[in-house]
Amino acid sequence: MNEKVFYQFDNSSGIFYKYHYGNISIEEITSSWEFAFQQKLIPPKVKGFILDYTEATFDFPIQDFRKISAFYRQHLDVFKEYRIAIITSNPKDMIIPILIAMEDVGYYSKEFSSLENARKWVLENEGLK
Repeated sequence: MNEKVFYQFDNSSGIFYKYHYGNISIEEITSSWEFAFQQKLIPPKVKGFILDYTEATFDFPIQDFRKISAFYRQHLDVFKEYRIAIITSNPKDMIIPILIAMEDVGYYSKEFSSLENARKWVLENEGLK
């Protein structure tokens, strides 16, 4: 497992959390998801996802954001109709989740700067899936 990623499922809310640390590449983002799939870390009763990058920095060219959008679309068996909240604290990193959201097809994503607002958004329409 990658030490730059920590996974947590909150049974009470149904939210699957993925925390990233340090400089993060596209490959680390996708391989950390692949690890979660292979290890069956995402339970069937999940209600949404919160990806916390507040302790991380995106380390890839901005135009590569499409690789993340494409990854989510390729894995609609996991993400279809779910909400994916992406939290960043660095203003320069905020553009990546904004661009990803512009390409949402089959899932919903949105950028946030606080965990509280991300949780609220993920849970406000639990009936999406």
